[in-house]
Amino acid sequence: QVQLVESGGGLVQPGGSLRLSCAASGFTLDTYGVGWFRQAPGKEREGVSWISRSDGSTYNADAVKGRFTITRDNAKNTVYLQMNSLRREKRAVYYCATDAPTSPSANGRVIAGMGVWFGTWGQGTQVTVSS
Repeated sequence: QVQLVESGGGLVQPGGSLRLSCAASGFTLDTYGVGWFRQAPGKEREGVSWISRSDGSTYNADAVKGRFTITRDNAKNTVYLQMNSLRREKRAVYYCATDAPTSPSANGRVIAGMGVWFGTWGQGTQVTVSS
């Protein structure tokens, strides 16, 4: 079964850290660019970080620059998002997706400023930063 599964979310205090995981099954993740996205209640889904399929170059949204790092572990077919110095915010659900369809059933979503990304867009993993 071709899918992406996000994990690692939770409740963390302001200033704390979390590491999110995006594990792929049914396909080889390193042949795709992979992005992390988040959506808070009542807000549009937004791009957070992206890692290229080719040279491993990364992009981080201005809101997370210097605090979030996206990396790959090809041996584990997984992409991670290390989030440090987390800021107080309402809960947001984080999703990962690829820059091209991984299967005929991949669900494409337009992300503002980042084009179309493809993923399960299922439950994601929820992050809440609160004391």
